[in-house]
Amino acid sequence: MITEAVAGAANAIAERLGADFPKTVLVLGSGLGRFGETMEVTAELSYADIPGFPVSTVQGHAGRLLIGTAGGAPVACMQGRMHLYEGYDPQQLAIPVRTFKRLGAERLILTNAAGSLHKTMGPGALMMIEDHINYSGRNPLMGPNDDDVGLRFFDMTEAYDPALREMMQAAAVETGTPLRHGVYLCTTGPNFETPAEIRMFRQWGADAVGMSTVPECLVARHCGLRVAGLSMISNLAAGISPEPLSHEEVMEEGEKTFAQVSALMTAFLKRCAEEDVKGA
Repeated sequence: MITEAVAGAANAIAERLGADFPKTVLVLGSGLGRFGETMEVTAELSYADIPGFPVSTVQGHAGRLLIGTAGGAPVACMQGRMHLYEGYDPQQLAIPVRTFKRLGAERLILTNAAGSLHKTMGPGALMMIEDHINYSGRNPLMGPNDDDVGLRFFDMTEAYDPALREMMQAAAVETGTPLRHGVYLCTTGPNFETPAEIRMFRQWGADAVGMSTVPECLVARHCGLRVAGLSMISNLAAGISPEPLSHEEVMEEGEKTFAQVSALMTAFLKRCAEEDVKGA
């Protein structure tokens, strides 16, 4: 069923696009969807109009696939994502990523809003993801393996591509953007974490916590896509923050940090495009 859904989705996107699909796909997380408005868009599709695609249901996730350029760099942009807590089977979350791979994508750039586990990394900070911890207890690759897509048992030693991390760091230096590095931990949500859970996560070596990104990374690495990740710190986690947590706070922080995120991501996408030219 997943293979059929991917084929149908890829055909629908290819028919609408009528051109080569970009090699870079950018997934915009909570509070970051506004970046899509900076693009020169050549094609736009609602997820609801792509056969087999799950549909975003969360505030701030527009549910559109935008194809075009950002700062002159070709990119396909998911303006909003799907989450396990929306009630989707984990396997459904594999459909968009495998569709992009089928269309010719080579990189998946994942962004999210996350809670910080350190007082010294407060709201507005940007953290490049170096590794992750899957605390969700779910995996979109459970079930029969498609050997034509990827190995049953695959390595995750370098889940977040070292070369892409170097390129993002270089983009941060170019734009004067302070960029932290750390480990992202994924929970299922939709509730925020308890203070006791946060204390445990810190002992495990996590630096930020959220409810996304890891499922997409797993699917991408399984099918051979290179992955980079960026967390926008929207709040201090439970037990560290003096205030109750809310989704509204996440959205507000996204607006505050938009200019910084936009500059960093545009410079990074240009480097991706330059890498493609050198490799051609």
